[in-house]
Amino acid sequence: MTTTTDFPLYRAAHGRTGDKGDRSNISVIAWHPALYPLLVEQVTPEAVAAQFLHRAPAGVRRFLLPRLHAMNFVLDSVLDGGVNDALNLDTHGKALSFLLLDLRIRVPQELVSLLVGSDAY
Repeated sequence: MTTTTDFPLYRAAHGRTGDKGDRSNISVIAWHPALYPLLVEQVTPEAVAAQFLHRAPAGVRRFLLPRLHAMNFVLDSVLDGGVNDALNLDTHGKALSFLLLDLRIRVPQELVSLLVGSDAY
């Protein structure tokens, strides 16, 4: 049995974001190619929807980009109507990427050395 330890996603990947209207795009890019299969397995549309449960997304779609060791998530109806309509700056897509990167993932012991940073922000 493989031993695993929980880490925040930002230790295994970084993100890029954008928003258009009431839709947010969040890309997750593995820091190391060997971490990508782990991300595909655990950073699923269901896991992302659960992480954003308080924002009540109308839908979460995932697009895999294996040659880039990345994936892109499209979250519908999470920006309070969009940047121009929202009174809350925290609803911009760029702010929401930090919420996704805080998702906890299980990392096998043999991959821990590939993680970056520390658990503290």
